[in-house]
Amino acid sequence: MAAPEFLDIAKRVNNWGRWGSDDEIGTLNLVTDEVVRAAAATVRTGRRVALAVPLSQQGIQTGLIPGRVNPLHSMIAVNWEMFGPGTVATSDDVVTMGLQAGTHWDALTHISRAGFVYNGRPADTITPHRGAAVSGIEKIPYLISRGVLLDVAKAHGVDRLPADHAVVPADLEAAEELAGIEVRAGDIVLVRTGQMQLFLAGNRDGYGMPTPGLSVRCPEWFHARNVAAVATDTLTFEIFPPEIEGMWLAVHALHLVEMGMLQGQNWNLEPLAIACAEESRYEFLLSAMPEPFVGATGTPVAPVAVF
Repeated sequence: MAAPEFLDIAKRVNNWGRWGSDDEIGTLNLVTDEVVRAAAATVRTGRRVALAVPLSQQGIQTGLIPGRVNPLHSMIAVNWEMFGPGTVATSDDVVTMGLQAGTHWDALTHISRAGFVYNGRPADTITPHRGAAVSGIEKIPYLISRGVLLDVAKAHGVDRLPADHAVVPADLEAAEELAGIEVRAGDIVLVRTGQMQLFLAGNRDGYGMPTPGLSVRCPEWFHARNVAAVATDTLTFEIFPPEIEGMWLAVHALHLVEMGMLQGQNWNLEPLAIACAEESRYEFLLSAMPEPFVGATGTPVAPVAVF
């Protein structure tokens, strides 16, 4: 049974039908041609910053989430002279991995609640053989917009937020003030807690849980500003363990199911924080194209911020 507080928020942020009954991309409808043109205008120097963690067997996953395995990379051909001796040789690879193992986007079908996914579709539209029949990650062919870094850790004067810190709207506004910008419609918001520092330092177990993250009070803030997507530098995205007892993945449910808002996890925002400080600006063109796995409820992404 959902807590009354959660149900009240869900009612206020619900976007079902906002872009029509057939809509499968939710708040990405807010990334219009005008938004992309304005995002492109933020490029001044051409400096590029990569935001993905490397995909390897030494990745973020520790077995905490069953089946979400780190990438297993194997060579299936090594310098094979396929046309005969002395001809051009080829090398090929194969990878087995959880699609949400590293830096990734959660599709709108990653979470269901009360038997439904985004836009009021039945959760049983997700099947073992086909995956997501609607709102699979492949329905998002491109994702480029203005990116905004909200460096909540820096706004608090620390390198990394404590594990029990729930990021609330006041934190987001403090980070906005630090950045000297205002989040606007169609933005992709990147929220830095500093938690990624643990993984980068080799502390894979410490990186996972408990962890700081977004509060259940943040979805209304993003909804009011018409944010297109949100990503964080944590494993769970939201504060974990949850702030409302028994309400597991409440922020996931509000974002993905009620709002239809894409969310990302395990983004490496450390080099971005350095670049933003050096460039004295916290807005940039962000390319974060989903890998179009048909029917997938999540996908790896290799985001790049361009200044």
